[in-house]
Amino acid sequence: MRTRSIFAIGLLILSAWGTMRAQKPFQQYPAIEYEDFALPKDWNTPAEWTRARLRYPDITGYPNHSFYRDFSGYWTMDYPRSDRHLLAGVRRLTRIDARSVEQVVSLDGTDEIYNWPAAYAVEVGHWLLPDDQAAQLREYFNRGGFLMVDDFHGTDPYRGVREWDTFMAGMKKVFPNKTFEDLRDDDPIFHTIYDVDDRVQVPGAQFFESHNTFEDGDSGKEPHWRAIRDDRGRIVVAICHNMDLGDAWEWSDDPRYNEKWAGLAYRIAMNYYTYDLTH
Repeated sequence: MRTRSIFAIGLLILSAWGTMRAQKPFQQYPAIEYEDFALPKDWNTPAEWTRARLRYPDITGYPNHSFYRDFSGYWTMDYPRSDRHLLAGVRRLTRIDARSVEQVVSLDGTDEIYNWPAAYAVEVGHWLLPDDQAAQLREYFNRGGFLMVDDFHGTDPYRGVREWDTFMAGMKKVFPNKTFEDLRDDDPIFHTIYDVDDRVQVPGAQFFESHNTFEDGDSGKEPHWRAIRDDRGRIVVAICHNMDLGDAWEWSDDPRYNEKWAGLAYRIAMNYYTYDLTH
């Protein structure tokens, strides 16, 4: 019996070592808004939980032949300042042992994305998922993955793009037979840590100039808290439409940004990622 126990422990250690070796090392990318952003002192300290940021191809042709010169891709919006502020909040507001830096992942056909069960994608009104990447994203959800999408606006054409339709075109490739739903106030995802029944539109930093909480005209005025569920009823895609929680995390240390919006953005994130870990 003792020999069996030692053998089982050895297998667990070997399995964990293999998993760590299979994970790609942390890498920081140039971004739309930031380059050479300072790393936290503990950026390479191991942790139990890491939030991934999805690097996706977009309607400009990124990453192969973007028609914008030296374009870093819409996926980099607010990155990495927003990510670092959010992860500091996870450490402070929950008992999740979170890494201080994000992990950028791609739907590249390898097993890499499966190492990171909680992911975030920004500006998904501009993504353009090819069939193979949509299929891998579906497999990611089938294996228990969770994706939060944020910072896309309106249903009318804006600068030639219908952002909601572009997002849903990608999701239809992922889930041909599923659709979204508007979340009810009593949904468990709003009550895992905080009760967030009183939700308002969370604006982006464009508010500093426009003084509007919305973007993209009249069709961007109403915030939508939506989701797509798997066959068991678990939310696998949490949709923040007509709002910009990424900017709220990014600018949460700026006195010009209203604490009411930043506080809500943090509470939503804590609830969503706790939901993912408990459902």
